[in-house]
Amino acid sequence: MVENRHFYNRHENYAEPAAAVIAVAGGAGFLGSHLCTKLIEGGHSVFCIDNFHTGRPQNVDHLSLSGRFTLIQHDINDTFPPDIPSLDQIYNLACPASPVHYQYDRVKTALTCSLGTLNLLKRAADDKARFFQASTSEIYGDPEVHPQTESYRGNVNTVGPRSCYDEGKRFAETLVTDFGAQHGLTTRIVRIFNTYGPRMHPDDGRVVSNFIVQALLGEDITIYGSGEQTRSFCFVDDLIEGFVRLMNAESGIDGPINIGNPNETTVNQLAAQILAMAGSRSQIVHHPLPVDDPRRRKPDISSALARLNWSPQVPLQDGLAKTISYFMEEMSNSGRSATSAMAS
Repeated sequence: MVENRHFYNRHENYAEPAAAVIAVAGGAGFLGSHLCTKLIEGGHSVFCIDNFHTGRPQNVDHLSLSGRFTLIQHDINDTFPPDIPSLDQIYNLACPASPVHYQYDRVKTALTCSLGTLNLLKRAADDKARFFQASTSEIYGDPEVHPQTESYRGNVNTVGPRSCYDEGKRFAETLVTDFGAQHGLTTRIVRIFNTYGPRMHPDDGRVVSNFIVQALLGEDITIYGSGEQTRSFCFVDDLIEGFVRLMNAESGIDGPINIGNPNETTVNQLAAQILAMAGSRSQIVHHPLPVDDPRRRKPDISSALARLNWSPQVPLQDGLAKTISYFMEEMSNSGRSATSAMAS
């Protein structure tokens, strides 16, 4: 067995095995690609598993030169790929996270959360690997408690258009918890709040990417509802730091942990900030609020702070600047000009 070394010097609760072999399901997606990058930079060997439904190979192309990265096209609803060596850790990020994508095939989304998660858990049991489940703040539904703590059980419509994802992730939390207990596995569950940053899919329908792309193209900024509903936006680098700390915490983790930014922002405020930063002439238009869209969303991160010594570090202004720059470059490379949208 490989001797452990301390990875985080800021807190004695964290120890990460050197040169671990790690699988990341959904590793070519927005969050997964940033996680793979961090793990490769940490000296680990990474097997990235993705069916490319929302993930993109170009998100992880830069990792191939490391000699410790393998990209495998595979759907986790099928049995686990057989040619992967014994694993130390498995991260499960394999599920579309935006309404546009997870509602495209609702049954497939529900099965990915259930059957796909089970297939990964079976491999974890075979290897005695530590298992990480990416859950979501969507399990809180349209919350009646604010801010949302991990003990809040949620207000979810079980038969609504979002339920394939909301209820799928709720079931996955149960499955991971019970399977881990029965098989003696160390499991970790993170509840992710709104996250943004480079490598977001330009057509994923999420509010930050929507506003930035519309602003850069000079198109109308579409706000659903009054725009007074709130979200809490966490930059991707902060989120991934929380992932790794949670996965490698040695003690004191007995349930899901909220990871997100507790600074609440209205959708109207976000739109105004992006318009100003992009120098855009776009106009704001309002459309009806989708069914079951939550009115307020803000994490209580007391557990993350106490158990992981984690809190977000990147201000919204700085994170948006990096994200806008990313989309400007992406649009330029794809031939979509943003110059006509900029104010003179």
